[in-house]
Amino acid sequence: MRYELCDIEKIVEFTTWSDRRKLDELLRIDCSQYTNLGCDSTKLEREQVKRNSRKIYRLIKSKIDNQIGTEFLMAMDN
Repeated sequence: MRYELCDIEKIVEFTTWSDRRKLDELLRIDCSQYTNLGCDSTKLEREQVKRNSRKIYRLIKSKIDNQIGTEFLMAMDN
């Protein structure tokens, strides 16, 4: 099954998945957002993708791995 942005909250709550699998799927969703942006994407679309990434990274920080989530958020701010 292919998960989308609307599924990120469900993914972190899966009890049968390892943290590694959750992290991989969340990062795949994040990557997919950026690869779907193009040179014709509006500023609003690019900002929305960035907000979505921040949401994913916060979920990673709070529910999966605090250190990795923190590093993603810090890298995003640089």
